[in-house]
Amino acid sequence: MTQQQANGASPVDAASTYLEGLGERLRADGCQVTAATWRDHGVVVGGRSDRKVRWFGTKTELFVLAAAVPEIDSASLAEFTEWAMDRAKNIRSGLPGARNAAMVLPALVSSTVHPSAAQWAAADARLLGTSLIGRPVTVETAAPGTARVAMYRGGVVWGGMFTGHVLEKAALYFP
Repeated sequence: MTQQQANGASPVDAASTYLEGLGERLRADGCQVTAATWRDHGVVVGGRSDRKVRWFGTKTELFVLAAAVPEIDSASLAEFTEWAMDRAKNIRSGLPGARNAAMVLPALVSSTVHPSAAQWAAADARLLGTSLIGRPVTVETAAPGTARVAMYRGGVVWGGMFTGHVLEKAALYFP
């Protein structure tokens, strides 16, 4: 006879539940939400664009790409970040340049996050070209209903005027 654990949701369920909630938060904030696949993992893809006077009319597009994985290490986060930034580069609208910038929040969600992966995410933003900036995110869902988020929260030289906006959205999407 096989005994099943009856003391709550599994770690995989916690990460999947977090992704479902992320999709809801993205929709509630006016993002267009679609799906993709990365290494056999479903990916929630959210995107929005904003143009503000204080940005001198520059349009910024914000892309969130998030997947639940069994565990997060530095190598998988770096690979996912590269994939997410390349995907955002291909789906962004408008011409890249001084009046169009794209910000990417590539996020991996898991019950197991290696400290080195969280440190890598928090160390710095990643730049692709001159108008695509990524802030990798790790989300540790060790217990259902809780999450520990790691990401770079500092400023950047390129795209620095969008830092407050991106951090505000990240706090909304990744509580």
